Amino acid sequence: MLLDKADLPMVAMDFMNDVHLEDVEMLNALNEKLQAYVEKPTPAAKQAISAFCETFYTHTVAHFNGEEVEMQRTGFPPYFVHKGEHERFLNVLRTQIDHFNHTGDGVALQKFIAIDVVSWFLQHVQTMDTVTAMFLKTGKSPCCGH
Repeated sequence: MLLDKADLPMVAMDFMNDVHLEDVEMLNALNEKLQAYVEKPTPAAKQAISAFCETFYTHTVAHFNGEEVEMQRTGFPPYFVHKGEHERFLNVLRTQIDHFNHTGDGVALQKFIAIDVVSWFLQHVQTMDTVTAMFLKTGKSPCCGH
């Protein structure tokens, strides 16, 4: 297991926590599929991973969109910074998925998920999502009260 739900930082908005918990489930499932694929790479396993990656990508787009809609609705001042980080991550994720689809390199994709995605995800939740959720809940940023 890559991530334990109990170790996930919670933010001030339940809808964000709910989707973050879904992310943890999907990342753990993808990691398990990749472990099995690396041990025994088959065309069927590659196809299943490719399909799961597309599901995860679509889920991530919807996840980010949900946050962005709320940031726009409430006039969150650093909206474009947060949205830009979402876009950057989606570009990197798309590149890695496409690389796997083209090469079948399960080791590279598993390393990317286990190291890069998990690290980015936890850091993003602890920083940008924490500040955003507090603003959505109170109308104020935790750093400076406005």
